[in-house]
Amino acid sequence: MEYNSKTVEKKWQDYWKEHKSFEPSDDFSKEKKYILSMFPFPSGRLHMGHVRNYTLSDAFARYYRQQDFNVLHPIGFDSFGMPAENAAIKNGSHPKAWTYDNIDYMKNEFYALGFSFSRERELATSDELYTKFEQSFIIDMYEKGLLYRKKGMLNWCPHDQTVLANEQVVEGCCWRCDTPIEKKDMNQYYFKITQYGDELLDDLKKLEGGWPKQVLTMQENWIGKSNGLAFDLFFDKESSSKLNNTFKSFDVFTTRPDTIYGVSYTALAPEHEIVTYMIENSLLSDEVVAQIKKMKATSSIDRQKEKAGIALGLDVIHPLSGKKVPVWIANFVLMDYGSGAVMAVPAHDERDFDFAKKYDLPINAVIKPLEGELEADKAYTEVGELFNSGEFDGLNSKKSQYNIIKYFEENKIGKKTTNYKLKDWGVSRQRYWGTPIPFVHCDSCGIVMEKKENLPIALPDDVEITGEGNPLDNHPTWKHCKCPACGKDAIRETDTMDTFVESSWYFLRFCASPKNWEKEAFSKEQIAYWMGVDHYIGGIEHAILHLLYARFFTKVFRDLGYVEFDEPFDKLLTQGMVLKDGAKMSKSKGNTVDPDAIIAKYGADTARLFILFAAPPTQELEWNDSAVEGAYKFIKRFYERSANIVKTDTIPTIDHASLSKEEKFARKKVYEAQVRANDVYKERYTFNTMIAGVMEAMNALNTQNNSDVWSEGYWILSSIMEPVIPHTSWEISSQYFSRNNLSAQKVLDEVFVEESLTLGVSINGKRRTEIEVAMDESNENIIALAKQSAAKWLEGQTIIKEIVVPKKLVNLVIKG
Repeated sequence: MEYNSKTVEKKWQDYWKEHKSFEPSDDFSKEKKYILSMFPFPSGRLHMGHVRNYTLSDAFARYYRQQDFNVLHPIGFDSFGMPAENAAIKNGSHPKAWTYDNIDYMKNEFYALGFSFSRERELATSDELYTKFEQSFIIDMYEKGLLYRKKGMLNWCPHDQTVLANEQVVEGCCWRCDTPIEKKDMNQYYFKITQYGDELLDDLKKLEGGWPKQVLTMQENWIGKSNGLAFDLFFDKESSSKLNNTFKSFDVFTTRPDTIYGVSYTALAPEHEIVTYMIENSLLSDEVVAQIKKMKATSSIDRQKEKAGIALGLDVIHPLSGKKVPVWIANFVLMDYGSGAVMAVPAHDERDFDFAKKYDLPINAVIKPLEGELEADKAYTEVGELFNSGEFDGLNSKKSQYNIIKYFEENKIGKKTTNYKLKDWGVSRQRYWGTPIPFVHCDSCGIVMEKKENLPIALPDDVEITGEGNPLDNHPTWKHCKCPACGKDAIRETDTMDTFVESSWYFLRFCASPKNWEKEAFSKEQIAYWMGVDHYIGGIEHAILHLLYARFFTKVFRDLGYVEFDEPFDKLLTQGMVLKDGAKMSKSKGNTVDPDAIIAKYGADTARLFILFAAPPTQELEWNDSAVEGAYKFIKRFYERSANIVKTDTIPTIDHASLSKEEKFARKKVYEAQVRANDVYKERYTFNTMIAGVMEAMNALNTQNNSDVWSEGYWILSSIMEPVIPHTSWEISSQYFSRNNLSAQKVLDEVFVEESLTLGVSINGKRRTEIEVAMDESNENIIALAKQSAAKWLEGQTIIKEIVVPKKLVNLVIKG
């Protein structure tokens, strides 16, 4: 039997397609498994990161089908987004045509790799049917008060000409194209994700054990809940007069009320309303205004790197000491956290210390170490004892926070407050290729929701994509419509939604079956059966963006009555990147590997085997051409040695006691591989150790020639390997076992019963040889066998001591 990957793989891919082998059942009495990999953007071709992601999910899906679970293993395409428009500009193609051509190509690649996806539930988020259901949900969220519109300073990508959410700004740059972002004042729609801040944080506890700790920590830090003191700082008379008595005070928030007496300056964000007022009323020089504009145009990340400030010539009154405190603008103060104003305590905060040193501002220490002296050349940030703090002198700084907050509240000058780093999610995008926001602007009625019977509000096909401005806004007719409320002429909203909206609920859409696919997004019965997702697989780069938004949408859908659970993903597996030459694969580095080329040369099973064998899934995987060749050679041997099998429809019955030592050992290694496989899917996910176990079993089978042992071995091993190399395994199983072995396998305890064991024999503590003895052998016989085995080291020697360490070794102490 000669292995031909092309023939074998095409045969079974055609069979699976014709027989709809991987469609889930509508029999909801069966136990289910929902296996899902994060769906791809249809960029045109799969890369090896995709192959790793979907090979992992496919292994889980195939394993659980063998265990007789009803398995949902769907695939779709996150198909809206800016790359389609950028490609249209570059190539002169239409985003829709570019997108769906890529989807067709990538689907063929998926099936060439043998992925067992449901074909009947494929979707693209740019499908009009998907848009219809999503727009309906958006209207419901707006009616619930979870979506609103306001003007604000937004992150603007000048390259992609669109707004970005805070989460989409990575180190000051656009998450997609890496262009430095700018700040722009404009209208934006927001989801009230902050309304769910506490629940998103608290429910992380429900995910412990199922999600990686690193991801839970990243989400906890992003939500950024902190408790502290909020209070107002009032301007002195002179400063209030400078501001034309428009502002009497501004509020600040601090997590360190124990340092209140150490405040030596306060700082406002350059976007703060007081700063804006001063600019608009010509209260600042042109030079200062230019400096402020430069600060505003700098990303929040870059603003943290080098401290910069501007004195405003204003003072506020310290709430306890009554002293004047100067007001500055500081680039490190952001409107995204708290009120956009801070009290600064340089003696006890490193950032404030650096700023005070740069601008020669006072540094007032109010906490001293519990032991040792206070160092004047740096901020003291540890717990200590209060001094120079009025009636709070002598208190432990940590414990004093309660007393100080209590004092502020009793005197009605401040209150205990909780703040979050998490901000409402801005979802407006000024691009064509996205889901239209289903609202209308009417001069008489204001913002009006479209009627659900008019959905979907689909995109026009006749657009001009130039890269400048919003194509929907520039379209001659699309935006002109009638108001759904009063019937007067109105204008459609021309912003489209952030594509993360589509990926925040797609996992729910897959629960619908062909029976109700066109009628509704999903039914309550389907959701109750399939959700949550049992295994969710994807890159850790989605730890904050997608996973946080998906959790938020799930909670919103629960409150809207669509679902009855709190969390969407029970277990999360974050796979490592695929590297080549020590670096992440990328076209610019010229170190990519084309999956199509690997399939053409070696076959899909080789690519799958290498991916799962080269490294545990959570670790980075280094591409290795010789290891790929090795994977191919193993499959070839595995296939060709199946010639030792005797055809059977049931697993052979074997009298274990009558077998030779080699035959018993071979059976033991086969069943060890089965035990390891069960452990891998349920606990460890270390597919490399499972495959290594199969290789060890193959080596053991090669040491004997009992056809029943070979047949039993292949019955089990081809079942274990089916999730890894499905084409080869189905071919072997079909030829010899009528595919009856592609099912759950029982582990026989008899093969693990040891009839003998090997003991090391040491002379004066140095290991010299070993002996094999029966499990119940007497010490007397063990000593005799040890002497016989070690005879050449005992010649002319006197044995003065004989030691038997049970089940481990024999030590003979000699004297010459």
